[in-house]
Order: sequence, then structure tokens, then C-alpha cells
Amino acid sequence: MARQSSATSAGAPTAGACSATSVAPSRAWAGCGGRLRRRSDPAAAVGSQTIAAELDTTLPAPSPVELPREFQPRTLRRRALQAIGALGGLAAIVLLAPGLGEVRDRLSGADPGWLVLATLLEGLSFASYIAMFGPIFCTGLGWRRSWQIGGSELAMGSLLPASGAGGLALGAWVLHRGGMDGPRIARRSVAFFLIKSGVNFLAVAVLGAVMALGLFGPDLSLWLTAFPAAVATLALGAVVAVPRLGPGRPVGRSASRVRRGISAARRAVIDGTGEAHQILRSGNRRVLAGSVGYWAFDNAVLWATFHAFGLSLPLTVVLMGYLIGQLGGLLPIPGGVGGIDGGLIGTLIVYGAPAAGTAAAVLAYRVILFWLPLVGGAVAFSALRRDMPADGELASCAHAIAAQSG
Repeated sequence: MARQSSATSAGAPTAGACSATSVAPSRAWAGCGGRLRRRSDPAAAVGSQTIAAELDTTLPAPSPVELPREFQPRTLRRRALQAIGALGGLAAIVLLAPGLGEVRDRLSGADPGWLVLATLLEGLSFASYIAMFGPIFCTGLGWRRSWQIGGSELAMGSLLPASGAGGLALGAWVLHRGGMDGPRIARRSVAFFLIKSGVNFLAVAVLGAVMALGLFGPDLSLWLTAFPAAVATLALGAVVAVPRLGPGRPVGRSASRVRRGISAARRAVIDGTGEAHQILRSGNRRVLAGSVGYWAFDNAVLWATFHAFGLSLPLTVVLMGYLIGQLGGLLPIPGGVGGIDGGLIGTLIVYGAPAAGTAAAVLAYRVILFWLPLVGGAVAFSALRRDMPADGELASCAHAIAAQSG
């Protein structure tokens, strides 16, 4: 992958990047001044056909009217009901099952002030996600469009966490419908995922090492400090080394669909990882603040829910428990119920948190984590459906992102 100089970084597109595409769709869009602006171009009747022909064949051509079946309102309502049912079942177990009286006592004595603070902190995490969405996917994308697409992704993530894969799939479809080509969407999706998740791994590496050396936090086994730090460090090292593998040999159109899919996935991962490095080196403030804020505010929600039930754990324990326990979110369970909850409760108890208080705090955390992105994202999704990108609106992102990618 050819590399661009630092002058064309993620946050600073070239002057050419601010112009409309040379082959514009029937209604061209320009990304100047920090916002995408529509302008008329009567000579561009053939442009939309040219752009459509250049779209990656691994993504189906977007429907001009309807969302894909998995994102249809009926499907989303069914998933929402499944997730709500799972949360309701979990709540019923806590409220009715014998032997959980201490947990119920903790829940009944919750401090409303701390729960309100936890909700506000989750709102800041939501806003942080939206802040980093635009600069990574489309230079010049306005805040409103970033909110529509990014908020919709978070709503989808509430219904089917799987580390945000469901949300990214929705975002990819919307971006493709707006005129962005498939390979670029794939690369930027990889970059976005790595930047968003990389903060977690970096935090585990640093906190684990600090705790293992006895510089900060309680005295815990090396298995709970040095070992997670070593694993996280190896994972970060692997991400840094991935671009060196190269995209591999090109696969012709005569190859099987499976081979072409594997080749496209490899290119997306290799190139997307390289672009993640470039974006981070550019020092874009929205990307840096958004990625750290998304992680930090979500951690703070869990910290606040512990305080809501009268518990004050060492910050290092909350952070390490959160970072490792969140691995349960990799499971594609409706609403993440059972996966995230079990991972967090189990990990925090291993790190020395009291069982009853931890169960109450995690349950409150999960309710906030489920409902706030779902409700806020549903509003964004409703606005997105009424104002879906079309007519090549996002095709003008191509030059800016090409300049960033090198």
C-alpha cells in the first residue's frame, strides 16, 4: 500500500479533497468547510452509472427504497423484544430466585443520584462514538449525519452486541448506499474497530503492568495482572505487525466466490490496519478524544453504579474487571444478556469485589448500557430512514479518504 506524507493526514484533506468528484452523480456533493454540501451538476447524468459500476461486487447494490431484511423495522422489533425478554428474565431471576436476598437488598437501597450520573456518563460515551465516526469514515461529514449513522450503529449494537459487528454492518450498508465504494468501507470499518477496541487493550497492558509491579492498586496474583498485560501487549504487537504481511496475490474474477471473499477480507484487514496507524499518527482530535472517551465514560458508568449501591472499589479493579469481563460481549446473544453480565460479574468477583454488590452494580450497568444507546440510537435511526444518503452524497468522501489512505 503506497503511503502518503504526513501533510495528508486523517484530519487534513488536501485542497483537491474538498472538491466534488470529477465524475459526479446526478446531484454532486462537496465536502468543503467541514460539511457535505449538495450542488447541481447538469453534466453529470452518466456519472452515477460510472460510480455504480465501480462499486465493490462483494457488497450488494443498495436498494433505492428498502433497508436490507436484517435491518427492517419488523426484524429490529423482534430482536428488541428478544433482548427485552432476556433482560426481563434476568431481572425475574434476581427478584424471585431464592438465595439472592442480599442482591435484592442492595437493589432496593440504590442511590438515585449515582444512577442519574451513570446515565449521563453513558450519554457521553454515546457522544464520543459519534465524535470519532465522521473523521474516520468521511472527512467533511457533518455532525447530524454522523449522529444518524453512528447512533443507528449503537442502537443495533444494543440489540446484538458481538463487539459492535451488527452496528458496523448497518453503517456499511448506509455508506454504500450513499455512494462510498465497498473496499473503502471495508478498510475504514477495520480501522474504526481497531481504534475503538485498541484503547481497551492498551489500558489492560498498562494497568496490568503497573499492578504487577506493585506501583498502584491492590496486591493481586500475577495471573490477574501480568498475564492479562502480556496477552494485551502481544495483541497490540500483532496489530502493528499485520500490515507487513501484505495484501497477497491478486485473485482473478474467474476464481471461486470463496477465494475472492477471502482475498478481499485479507486486503481489507491489511489495508485497514495500516490506515488505522495513519489516522492515529495524524493526531486528529476528534478521533483521539472519541476513542478514549467512548472507553473512559463507559468504564465510569460501571464505577458510578458501584457507588449507587454503597461500594467503593479500587479504580484499577473496576477497570481491569471491565476490560476483561467485556469479552463476554463477543457472544452474539440478544442484548448481550448473559455474556456481558456473566463476564463482568465473574471477573470482578475474581478481582475481589463482593458478590452481591457486584451483581447489583452490573445489573444496573447493563440496564443503562442497553436502554440509553437503544433509545438514543432509535431516534437517530428514525431520522436516518427519513433522510437516507442517496444520489452519491458520500461519493465526495472518496478523494479525501484516498488522500488519507495513501
